[in-house]
Amino acid sequence: MLLSYLAHRRACHDKQRERTERIASLPEVYHKPLTPQDKDILSRPISAIISSVQTASLNPSDVLTAYAKRALQAHAQTNCLTEIMIEPAERWARGAPRSGPLAGVPVSLKDMLAVKGYDACMGYSSMTGKPLSYDGAFVRLLRHAGAIPFVKTNVPLTMLSLEATNDVFGTTENPHKKGYSPGGSSGGEGALLALGGSRIGIGTDVAGSVRVPSHYSGVYAIRSSMHRFIKTGSVTSIPGQEGIPATHSPMARTLEDLETFWRGVFQMKPWEYDHSVLNIPWREVKLPVDRPLKWGVLWDDGVVAPSPACLRALKTVTEVLEKNGHEIVTLNPPSPYEGLQIASQLLLADGGKAAGKPIRSFETNDAGMIPAFRALWLPRFIMKIYAWYQRYIRRDPIYAGLVDNFYEKSVPEYYALVARREDYRARWFRVWRGTQVGAPGDKGVDFILTVPNGLPAVPHRGMRHGWKACGYTFLFNLLDYTAGVMPITHVERTDIVPRSFRARNAIERENYRMYDATAMEGLPVGIQVVGKRLEEERVLEGMKLIEKLMKGAGLAYTGIPL
Repeated sequence: MLLSYLAHRRACHDKQRERTERIASLPEVYHKPLTPQDKDILSRPISAIISSVQTASLNPSDVLTAYAKRALQAHAQTNCLTEIMIEPAERWARGAPRSGPLAGVPVSLKDMLAVKGYDACMGYSSMTGKPLSYDGAFVRLLRHAGAIPFVKTNVPLTMLSLEATNDVFGTTENPHKKGYSPGGSSGGEGALLALGGSRIGIGTDVAGSVRVPSHYSGVYAIRSSMHRFIKTGSVTSIPGQEGIPATHSPMARTLEDLETFWRGVFQMKPWEYDHSVLNIPWREVKLPVDRPLKWGVLWDDGVVAPSPACLRALKTVTEVLEKNGHEIVTLNPPSPYEGLQIASQLLLADGGKAAGKPIRSFETNDAGMIPAFRALWLPRFIMKIYAWYQRYIRRDPIYAGLVDNFYEKSVPEYYALVARREDYRARWFRVWRGTQVGAPGDKGVDFILTVPNGLPAVPHRGMRHGWKACGYTFLFNLLDYTAGVMPITHVERTDIVPRSFRARNAIERENYRMYDATAMEGLPVGIQVVGKRLEEERVLEGMKLIEKLMKGAGLAYTGIPL
């Protein structure tokens, strides 16, 4: 145990020193302030960068220099970077294809993506000092498209949290307010994008891991359905886990950039790089214009009601849609709480063994996963007693229902959970068909609207109270729906909790204890736009419509200036 701890301390020290030395050894230009040319490049949408590189009016090396300088500034502010790949990126930029659909675009990568010659340790000290011998499928596609992978970004240990902290790389700060999480598990990406250190980043999402950082940090993302986006070759904390589809998905500083990137990737035919990707080219989608769109709103998941700031963002969007002739209906779906029960059991059906195995003695686990692993590893009869106490003494069936069945599953139990998942998906399918929306005879909904989380960004270590409160995103991983998140507004001091509010369960109570509109003032607040499986193009169009109408109403979101 002592040797394991000493090895952990040494690995953390060595990895942090390696990162520091890589930054310090960069040419002097990267340590200088941004020039007018740098600022001009940073202000351009990636479509303009691609066009300029393709016509030879802009040099990819100049683009890389501008973004690398800004990324290092963002890192100094938030501690968002893990692997510094700028030096080899310089060499790649000089010879990168200049006719590709992503020509000259610097792309940041979540730490788990595979880049030859670099670790993908995901914050585990036991996985440092083991550079990969290959490029993952996504990195190969990016290079062939002319893009320039140049940095990797921070994540939480185990990759199962809405924060971004580990002993190896430290804690990443929210780009808007120090002391708060940027989101997770793609939290480093959220911070970097919000500060303009990248315009496009690649994250992954198994319970909200690109959507919550977008909500917390004020950027854009679309969580793809399983098998639509490239993923083969990346490292993961739970290899082989397919009960809850984990997908790679892009994140962006603007919605325009997000669309440009999606289109560029599909021009490269990703199914020719990754056997798991479906051969579905990018489809041109036009939303109906001969009738109002029907938006079904999930106002409350039954576990944690949206905080006043998050509810205001959702109401603002629904009011703008209604004023422009769209129809807003309250969704009456199968219980989201039931979905959270199924999803939480499926994701850690192995009792947390895979995610916990690489953790060394005394290595600091994520604040949210400490109680989760404790619950999984305690004798089951103790958890049964605890669940009984919560249900009958504390009168809290919601909390009791989550911990009661939170234990390692046998193979037959796992199969039964998969069967429950499929039945649950079938019942949700009727929402789109119209049999569970409004009056009989309705034709269902075009999109679902809801919050990405009950709270804005939580304070550091806030996940110790909030790990059971990710139902607004986790639900759509269980269903494998396409889901996008876009920023709408910021927390205001007036977003206070009504005096009449009474928490319905322990999860809601602990989450609302963290909510403080005064302290959180200025943090971004987003909404979630949800479509059916494999409807990435359609969800993008729904997000574009909302953005257009919000701008028309004088309510456009304003991010962090460069």
